[in-house]
Amino acid sequence: MSTETLLIELRTEELPPKALNNLGQSFAQNIIEQLQKDQFIGQDAVYKVFASPRRLGVQIQNVTAIQADQQIVKKGPSVANGMKDGEPTKALLGFARGAGADVADLKVVFDGKQDVYAYEYTQAGQSLESVISDVLAQAVKKLPIPKVMRWGSSTYTFVRPVHGLIVMLGAQTLNASVLGLESQNWTLGHRFLSNDPVTFNHADEYETKIAEQGKVIANFAARRALINSHLAQAADKLNATVAADEALRDEVTALVELPVVLEAGFEAHFLNVPQECLILTMQQNQKYFPLLDANGKLMNRFLLVSNLKAQDPIHIVQGNERVLRARLSDAEFFYQTDRKNTLESRLPRLDTVVYHNKIGSQSERIGRLVGIASHIASLIGADVTLSERAARLAKADLVTEMVGEFPELQGTMGKYYAQHDNENAIVAQAIEQHYQPRFAGDALPDSAEATAVALADKLEAIVGIWGIGLIPTGDKDPYALRRAALGVVRMLMQYNVNLPSLVQAAYDSFPAGILADKTVSEVVDFMYARLAVLLQGDYAHDVVAAVLAHRPESLHDIGARLEAVSAFKALPEAAALAAANKRVHNLLKKTDGELGAVNADGLQEDAEKALFAATENLQASINTAIAAQDFTAALSQLATLRAPVDAFFDGVMVMADDAALKQNRLNLLNQLNLQLNAVADIALLSE
Repeated sequence: MSTETLLIELRTEELPPKALNNLGQSFAQNIIEQLQKDQFIGQDAVYKVFASPRRLGVQIQNVTAIQADQQIVKKGPSVANGMKDGEPTKALLGFARGAGADVADLKVVFDGKQDVYAYEYTQAGQSLESVISDVLAQAVKKLPIPKVMRWGSSTYTFVRPVHGLIVMLGAQTLNASVLGLESQNWTLGHRFLSNDPVTFNHADEYETKIAEQGKVIANFAARRALINSHLAQAADKLNATVAADEALRDEVTALVELPVVLEAGFEAHFLNVPQECLILTMQQNQKYFPLLDANGKLMNRFLLVSNLKAQDPIHIVQGNERVLRARLSDAEFFYQTDRKNTLESRLPRLDTVVYHNKIGSQSERIGRLVGIASHIASLIGADVTLSERAARLAKADLVTEMVGEFPELQGTMGKYYAQHDNENAIVAQAIEQHYQPRFAGDALPDSAEATAVALADKLEAIVGIWGIGLIPTGDKDPYALRRAALGVVRMLMQYNVNLPSLVQAAYDSFPAGILADKTVSEVVDFMYARLAVLLQGDYAHDVVAAVLAHRPESLHDIGARLEAVSAFKALPEAAALAAANKRVHNLLKKTDGELGAVNADGLQEDAEKALFAATENLQASINTAIAAQDFTAALSQLATLRAPVDAFFDGVMVMADDAALKQNRLNLLNQLNLQLNAVADIALLSE
């Protein structure tokens, strides 16, 4: 069956830039999935996605115009219900009539449970033209659009007003419609650089023709690659690097249809403002690309991506420089104004800044942070005085002009203002870093003092917000408690401190009666759950479960335990010992009395005597290995227990009729259990 290229383009008003790439991918994927389901294309379809500010589209190769004929089997009533006394029942007659067949035409087939009557027939394949409008309607309906709009007198809704539709199969324009639009074989190009419609004689012409005649690079990935290439070339000429994350590159790609990279600059005196401020305003407000020199310092040159191609771009450059100058002047004014007052002098203003109406102001919060940070500093070897000072000043920049304009700079501006106030360098650093880690993979604080304040900040937030009932549910976590908890456990993996006790200290910093009674236990559970999520990225699920089963109060040796258990799991004896450990668990659950020491004289069978001797011989070496945190050595020694353990379960009746004998054997199993689980609960390891 012959195939052709299918082209679909939906032309719109300017689409939301931050959502454009996702919209384009979803639009194409929705269409492809439906065409695959309807058997117009294969599962290995080759396609291109188009997404520019004013269009969503897809070009799919090897699309058939007509489906292959379909063998249809309509199933009806069971044989038992279809015939009575040799005559068809009403149910069978109704089924045959609905299928357009005679009873004689029906067959008996097995439906997986019973024999049923069925009508088999060949249905002629449908044409693509007859179904494409429904395919488009479903593709549009499934798009991830959080908010739709109406336009003009139309009753249709979409993320932006729509103006044109192309649906072509090869050289044929298919009769199709969606959102009130009828398909055609032409589109409009660049809003300013293309005046005439771009007409296509064949679906294969789209990408080339819209670029040449319409001045539009419709492919998002190709447009992004072109921008990156031109940015890199322009930066290389200045011996600079571009300061821009992937999100900014995506957003700029979504703002232009024909990208042109231009170089511009600003007055050098603005470089006296902290470069974080300048970079943020360039990126966030203007979508410009700052440039850094070889030392990572901001230059007074920057790159911009224009949507216009001019013979002389001087007016474009000057216009953008003028706009940026106003932005940088504001930042300079904020910075100079803020430095007229010390951070210390700003603290009284935090009395009126509400942290949360149930747990007080930012001033009250600072009081808690100072106490928690002081406690943590004493545990992790940090300077208590410096930690307390950093905690006291950590939130003072919230009432500065700069942070009021750019909330993203909280902490960063605190550092600069602390330096200007001649605060200790460690204090200034801790003020900046107490928000770290801000996200997964972010750097941890550099100093113990910064860590103390960072832990205090996150623990106070988690315990306080949780304690007033604002618990994360599903995908809702407005106070980012999950992220904060991940930061806490990452930091605690660096220090030998007690996790539950830190949560308790945070809880105790609040006035009595404000937080729920179960807050500490619930938050500790939450912490271990987040730790499991963190570790499962690097270790097997069962290994993580085994290590965390005993709820280690200190997390500093978690990594060593995980590595040791992973190595133990690979030993040939591991599976048998894990199975034996499960059996031991089950038997110990049946004990009625207290488990105690083994009475060596009360052992009767050779197998139980051998197991007792084996566990006794290992005890000292296992204790020594664990004390040295050599968990691999401790676990590897357990491999020697396999033979005596197997022999014990083969030849010894644990639940003996003699009560004293049974108790002694349970004591022996408890001794074995303590050794097997000294590092982790190996019963949780899978084969």
